[in-house]
Amino acid sequence: MVWWPGLFFVLMLAWIFLPIYISGQVTTMPEYLRKRFGGSRIPLTLAVLYLFIYIFTKISVDMYAGAIFIQQSLHLDLYLAVIGLLAITAVYTIAGGLAAVIYTDALQTFIMLIGALSLMGYSFAEVGGLQGLQEKYFSAVASNRSENSSCGLPREDAFHMFRDPLTSDLPWPGILFGMSIPSLWYWCTDQVIVQRTLAAKNLSHAKGGSIMAAYLKVLPLFVMVFPGMVSRILFPDQVACAIPDICKKVCGNPSGCSDIAYPKLVLELLPTGLRGLMMAVMVAALMSSLTSIFNSASTIFTMDLWTHFRPQATEKELLIVGRVFVLILVLVSIFWIPVVQASQGGQLFIYIQSISSYLQPSVAIVFIMGCFWKRTNEKGAFAGLIFGLLLGLIRLVLDFIYVQPLCGEPDERPEVVKVHYLYFSMILSIVTLLTVFAVSWFTEPPSSEMVSRLTWATRHDHDPVLPKNQVSITTTPPPVPEASSVNWPKSLPENASKAHSDGVSPKQSKVLQTLLWLCGLEGKGQAEPPLPSEAEPVRISLKEKPLVKTFLDINLIICLSCAIFLWGYFA
Repeated sequence: MVWWPGLFFVLMLAWIFLPIYISGQVTTMPEYLRKRFGGSRIPLTLAVLYLFIYIFTKISVDMYAGAIFIQQSLHLDLYLAVIGLLAITAVYTIAGGLAAVIYTDALQTFIMLIGALSLMGYSFAEVGGLQGLQEKYFSAVASNRSENSSCGLPREDAFHMFRDPLTSDLPWPGILFGMSIPSLWYWCTDQVIVQRTLAAKNLSHAKGGSIMAAYLKVLPLFVMVFPGMVSRILFPDQVACAIPDICKKVCGNPSGCSDIAYPKLVLELLPTGLRGLMMAVMVAALMSSLTSIFNSASTIFTMDLWTHFRPQATEKELLIVGRVFVLILVLVSIFWIPVVQASQGGQLFIYIQSISSYLQPSVAIVFIMGCFWKRTNEKGAFAGLIFGLLLGLIRLVLDFIYVQPLCGEPDERPEVVKVHYLYFSMILSIVTLLTVFAVSWFTEPPSSEMVSRLTWATRHDHDPVLPKNQVSITTTPPPVPEASSVNWPKSLPENASKAHSDGVSPKQSKVLQTLLWLCGLEGKGQAEPPLPSEAEPVRISLKEKPLVKTFLDINLIICLSCAIFLWGYFA
């Protein structure tokens, strides 16, 4: 149920944020901040932060989750399973680029839906439907649990979304407000998500994709959460284990084995044919997530960081650097997996949400203020961003120093660490908001060039009159480096020129040919391509066909109505 706030924000992306990004002609989120505020310190800070978040929340967690499934099904070592998963994923990500990622994502979505819905049907049939699940869940406890301990017992509010604000694991004020800001960051300002909407043909296509994603956001409760609860009923000694030594033997994690609930259900409940399909589904889902993150991280590193320090870099150089960076990213993420395994009581979801609550609110507030308050300037945005990130990093480090105790152990952590991460997200958002507002109000306002077509109120503005030495925002942004658009040097070495003039290509070794293929550069040295003509400024129109716009708006209302009903029903 905690996924449902994202339903509102994925729609907000297409109807509110995307028109601003399109109007500003941006390709990455740090680029938007560079145009909106000027300077380089905010975009560089954001680019580094995005890569940090990708490594420690997205890539590490996805690899760990995939490794758990492969480990449970094939009984392989955890790190051997990680290497196998990465080997499959890296081949078409490094060689194929964004196009390969988008096409495989679209295909894998249908496979995932078929497999997940099948498993949901088998799960409900096994326990007697939703009513049977509600009756049997509270008696699903491990047989080896100590009778005098509360460890391993199901929560009494397990089927409620609005839980006690003080004693519950997910307090309702935190769900409504604390989780909303990180969710807004993810769906409206994260490069992984926004990059796909920016790749749409027009605004109407982007809205249609967002509506489809919003409808799919309704499904996780039924195809993931409820089947996971069924797994606890069917396999309580494994999924609900509470004794550290036993949990270590079951899943290799003394903090608990709730992370194996879904793989256990797949491997034990489904018949052979569907089991194979579901194995493909889960691996496809993890590969889909990894490929998206790899591509977006590579784009941010090459276009926002590398080009800042090497503005003269050619597209060939950017292409190779992007591929190499993905490999480095993978290695760092692998070394972080043991930390993921031991953090937040061994629960992946809590680990992801806690780090998101410490690092993402300040970024989301800067985007909100930049998009909707024209008075926001670079000094205010930078002050709020840095102050919020420092507070978040302090809490993050304290969480790693004072690890959450196992069930039954006394909690001797400092009081600041005991503050729920969702409440800390609320505090962080308010502090960042006040900082951005105060500094922006008492310093000089931004120039008209920093506001025109870069806020909600000015998205329809005409191009401002710029000084001669300043580039208009309508200039076509530098493209993401692809294998088909390598910018070769105008002059070749003397021996190479001679070889080409004789019609003979220089012979390349097999190793070099393999490296060029991995970087998408095979066959590019056979002839010098013609120089491209100078690109003309382009502007994607925000206009939509009236009939299509009406159809999309009606679907928007229907989708929001369904979400509000489900919130009320499960509250």
